Amino acid sequence: MSLIRNIHLLDQDLTLAINAVHCSWSDHLWQFFSAKEVWFPLYAVIAVMLIVRLGWKRGMVAILSIVATIVACDQFSNLIKEAVERLRPCHDPTMIDRGLRLLEGKANLYGFFSAHAANSFGFAVASLMAFRMSPQKKNKSTIYGWVIILWATMVSVSRIFVGKHYLGDVIVGAAVGILFGWLFARLARWIISGIESRPTRRKRS
Repeated sequence: MSLIRNIHLLDQDLTLAINAVHCSWSDHLWQFFSAKEVWFPLYAVIAVMLIVRLGWKRGMVAILSIVATIVACDQFSNLIKEAVERLRPCHDPTMIDRGLRLLEGKANLYGFFSAHAANSFGFAVASLMAFRMSPQKKNKSTIYGWVIILWATMVSVSRIFVGKHYLGDVIVGAAVGILFGWLFARLARWIISGIESRPTRRKRS
């Protein structure tokens, strides 16, 4: 039996073990975290906070870096899903026969890797690094960091509980999101540094 096959079987077992943990109120909780639309107000509030905290120019660059992170995560996820063609657990007859619980309707056929996990962790990392570009109130950015990482974890794990992703899908998605979030946040810092250094160069010349 190949290593990939063994990993897949382990992923199935762990996913079923997590998916089986539930009660009446937790089912609603995971459905809430899994829904994309409910988080739009959160994104808007954080965008406003970034402009207030960093100023107009820095804030807009930071917001654009977050948007770029989410777009990159989403499109890369779609590309990998079509290339790998790994069935979501909700479309896998073996998982259904073994008792997988579905809290939502079935999504598209393929699920590796989770765009929810990539987007949420990408957003968390990019926004946290953006807030830390401000020299003031560093302790508040630390509090924000704990809260936003917890939020990203809950969004990601919810996809297992609703039956749409394996644990492996979520772990890989989170890793991709962290990577893209870090890269685009670093790019934002480089752009901001370039913008803010221009007046200094003009004075010297």
